[in-house]
Amino acid sequence: MKRTIFDDDHEAFRDTVRRFFSKDVAPEFPEWEKAGHPPRDFYTRAGELGIIGIQVPEEYGGGGVASYKFNAIVTEESVRANINLGPLRVHMDLVLPYLLRYCTEEQRQRWLPSFATGELLTAIAMTEPGTGSDLAGIATTARRDGDHYVLNGSKTFITGGYNADRVLVVARTSPPSPENRRTGLSILVVDTRSPGYQVGRILDKIGLKAQDTCELSFDDVRVPAEDLLGEEGHAFSYLSHNLPQERLTIAVGAWSAASHAVDLAREYTGERTVFGRTVAEFQNTKFVLAECAVDVSAGQALLDQALEAHDRDELSPADAAGVKLWMTEMQARVVDKCLQLHGGYGYMTEYPIARLYADARVSRIYGGTSEVMKTIVAKSMGL
Repeated sequence: MKRTIFDDDHEAFRDTVRRFFSKDVAPEFPEWEKAGHPPRDFYTRAGELGIIGIQVPEEYGGGGVASYKFNAIVTEESVRANINLGPLRVHMDLVLPYLLRYCTEEQRQRWLPSFATGELLTAIAMTEPGTGSDLAGIATTARRDGDHYVLNGSKTFITGGYNADRVLVVARTSPPSPENRRTGLSILVVDTRSPGYQVGRILDKIGLKAQDTCELSFDDVRVPAEDLLGEEGHAFSYLSHNLPQERLTIAVGAWSAASHAVDLAREYTGERTVFGRTVAEFQNTKFVLAECAVDVSAGQALLDQALEAHDRDELSPADAAGVKLWMTEMQARVVDKCLQLHGGYGYMTEYPIARLYADARVSRIYGGTSEVMKTIVAKSMGL
């Protein structure tokens, strides 16, 4: 189906992003996978092209564009180029909304100009070894000591944690109330050069090999009180406010992967010959690709509606949860079917479909598991 949500400005931006990814990034990507993270200069190169700062206000050196659709284009084109840029998505899609909404003017002046150029890289640290999706159970503490907070604790599964210069750390600044476990949490924008701040190992994952997913630890890290984001004790509401965009970001990646998988399978089956015929000539192949194509088309309609709603600030948490749930489950079944059509070659990592398969599994886990998404949708139904 023809997409109608993108205009000429979007397509001009898409062309810039596509050329950058295909020419400059894709040839280097295997080395990034070996290293376990992108090089620092990738971010400054993306910053020079205006990619990173597209949503940063013009007065701080950015593009001043409010629409999230440009961010969605970055994700779509990275998948098309057979690369995964999780740390960039965290920087642009997850962290920036917090800075734009909750920073003081002084903080904006300090952080946003270098954020837009890619000279200052960011990440966000919520998950802990014992909490998972239960953010109210966060145990990392930040005790006020004069004009500083003293931070202690640990975080895990932190995307972009290896290269980050500033990390938004969610910590408990006061005990929770008996009536509401969600109270007492705050966000500190921690300088990663601070004494006592430690980056642990880059975790070895099934997929997302170029995504630096790290463990972090804090041993009496002194954080200036001026680096508190927003108000003390209000972090849970801040996190909840940005969850729709986080889950929409995952949904965009899931749909893009499914769409790309169909293109790869169609191309492969059209060229691969068995028993004197191309694989695409067999009825089973036609039926499987037809099923996948319809899944992708349905996903496109749902995703585009969600993108439009988000730009109007009308995408509710329940709607975002539903979009993430459907899109990631669809991604799993489509990518699996498309790998099957590749036969044994689909299991070889030199084929892009193998990377799509390995990368897909976490989509139903991070940003809230499928089970959590179902719970949110059910609650919205009054169940």
